[in-house]
Amino acid sequence: MPLSSSCKFIFPALALVASFLSLPAPDARADAPEKRTISLSATGAVKTTPDKVDISTGVTTEGQTAREALTKNTDAMTKVVDGLKSAGIEPKDIQTTNFSVSPVYEQRKQGQAAFITGYRVTNQVHIIVRDPKKLGDILDKVVSLGANEIGSISFGVSEPEALEDEARKQALRNAIADAKLYAETAGVELGPVLTITEEDGGYVPRMERTAAPMAMAKDVPIEAGTTTVQVRVRVTWELR
Repeated sequence: MPLSSSCKFIFPALALVASFLSLPAPDARADAPEKRTISLSATGAVKTTPDKVDISTGVTTEGQTAREALTKNTDAMTKVVDGLKSAGIEPKDIQTTNFSVSPVYEQRKQGQAAFITGYRVTNQVHIIVRDPKKLGDILDKVVSLGANEIGSISFGVSEPEALEDEARKQALRNAIADAKLYAETAGVELGPVLTITEEDGGYVPRMERTAAPMAMAKDVPIEAGTTTVQVRVRVTWELR
């Protein structure tokens, strides 16, 4: 049955209406002015007396054979570890960090291939001393018992969480003070805080390098000084 002329006009009209309804709604945000902001970083720092010390120490021995070098090293390292335990260091605070066996080479003449003259064994441990006042005695003990390697000494804090919270408060107060100064100078006002981001922080251990172990004597002078716990934050405000 042929369509009437009125039906022929209905279908294009419906298609036009459907096309209009499918158009995306205008984004109201596109016409909104971009927010003016200010973003600043600030640091809060709290100094405290360290209550622990991290030490790296160990024994390096050499021998004509790997077995000879290993035997020497085992004997010396056993004495060192036993001495640490007798000095009050708990087993959980003594951890092996490196153990290696390697050949020792020598080249006697220019152009001649190097050859093995012996073997070297190294055994290193990481120690945590919970009482910094005992550090001098412990250093003297490990050297006396055969340790011939002492790495860096790091003074730190066992539980820095409370100090970090105080450093966070200081950092935020410093950031607010700086932002108010900038805003006042620029003739604007601070609006609401948009973001707060904590950047790298934590406590900053005080690092020391010891003298050559063989030069140590009784009553090794070690000063703990202070340790700094610091937090750095970045804050963004809207400007009015």
